[in-house]
Amino acid sequence: MPSLDTLLVFLGTALVLGFTPGPDNLFVLMQSATQGRRAGIAVVLGLCTGIVVHTTAVALGLAALLAASPLAFTVMKGAGAAYLLYLAVGAWRAPATALPGASQAPAEPLAALYRRGIVMNLSNPKVLLFFFALLPQFVVAERGPVALQLAVLGGVFILSTLISFGAIAWAAGLLGERLRRSPGLQRGLNRCAALVFAGLAVRLATVQR
Repeated sequence: MPSLDTLLVFLGTALVLGFTPGPDNLFVLMQSATQGRRAGIAVVLGLCTGIVVHTTAVALGLAALLAASPLAFTVMKGAGAAYLLYLAVGAWRAPATALPGASQAPAEPLAALYRRGIVMNLSNPKVLLFFFALLPQFVVAERGPVALQLAVLGGVFILSTLISFGAIAWAAGLLGERLRRSPGLQRGLNRCAALVFAGLAVRLATVQR
């Protein structure tokens, strides 16, 4: 098991990364702003599920295989970029409906938003390579089985993601509730989300290993 000092340093590092603007937290922000806090939290849970997969992949050495295979990297980032463009088109075409009250249920089922978070996380090869580079730095061979240490670190990273992304989802959802009271503002918010998704797609499509 990693020492308490190691876990605290790792948690602090992960929290800083969680609040640093990036594809995943921007994705959470826009989903929360356009569909509400519940939608954002569902996406966050999906992203956390993706982290479980990435942690397992690092423990099994799959990240090394991805790093060594230009074709696998290209296929993954192409699929991720295509998915983000699909979301951009959907957001651009989304109708505007003024809210009758102070809150709104997500326009999509929570299960669909949860799956969206998983796909968003797993289709970005940079996330897997990031885990491959980050987690081993906090592993000490003398502290026990490496796979167990990686699993613990993955759990701490999930905790930090729930804290940081959850805060982003809550704040963006609160602001979005006010904006969505006006059909015109809601339409502008949807268009803004579409541009963000399109920008993330371009960024992912052009990223290098």
